Amino acid sequence: MLLGSQLRRLREARGITREAAGYSIRASESKISRMELGRVSFKTRDVEDLLTLYGITDEQERASLLSLAKEANVAGWWHSYSDVLPSWFPTYVGLEGAASLIRAYEVQFVHGLLQTEAYAHAVVRRGMQGASEADVERRVALRLERQKYLVDERAPDFHIVLDEAALRRPYGDREVMRGQLQHLIEISERPNVRLQVMPFSLGGHSGESGAFTILSFPESDLSDVVYLEQLTSALYLDKAEDVAQYEKALKELQSDSPGPSESRDLLRGLLQLS
Repeated sequence: MLLGSQLRRLREARGITREAAGYSIRASESKISRMELGRVSFKTRDVEDLLTLYGITDEQERASLLSLAKEANVAGWWHSYSDVLPSWFPTYVGLEGAASLIRAYEVQFVHGLLQTEAYAHAVVRRGMQGASEADVERRVALRLERQKYLVDERAPDFHIVLDEAALRRPYGDREVMRGQLQHLIEISERPNVRLQVMPFSLGGHSGESGAFTILSFPESDLSDVVYLEQLTSALYLDKAEDVAQYEKALKELQSDSPGPSESRDLLRGLLQLS
């Protein structure tokens, strides 16, 4: 998706149609569309020919994009879990693992990167009703594997706003919820984690459209991606005007919510009540 997004911007900057781009690599206009959406694998020769067509002659820039093409064709560790994942989610896991900054708002439940194992089991069982215990265990295992991102030496910065509704909605029994609240208090102390709670007392706010995640990447020339999960699919938005709207909403959520220290106090209060 990241490479496709780059290729699309280069093509549009040169005013070249998808049809013309397809002709240059002996492919159809629809093939170019699928490449730009990240829905097909990339042949090195095709990427080289497109970069030439788009006037990219700088060897360093070409090498960077060709390297990205090679990486795009390598199956990530998460593909071994594809049998228990919805078709759109492996893409998100790959983007999440490549991000240097993850910003999110959650309202239904605690974000997957912050869930305890017991809480994750409760969430997955609720979402996979009728699934075998083995499939539930595999889905939870993937979630725990993803969480290693936050404690890795190259861990991304993670800025999360949790709606108070996510903290009060019970998944599992009382001990599961107490353990989850305690975990949030502890992990919020990590230097790369900024956790804020949007309290009920505020009333309406800019997150009224629901949960979303914004992924930013270390490469300065790669655009941010907004991830929106739906019931049967997901949307990945990378157009500047779309991203800007979600960034504005998140900044307002962060501004309206208590800061990290005050949010920890709110979590401690909920823990005492649980």
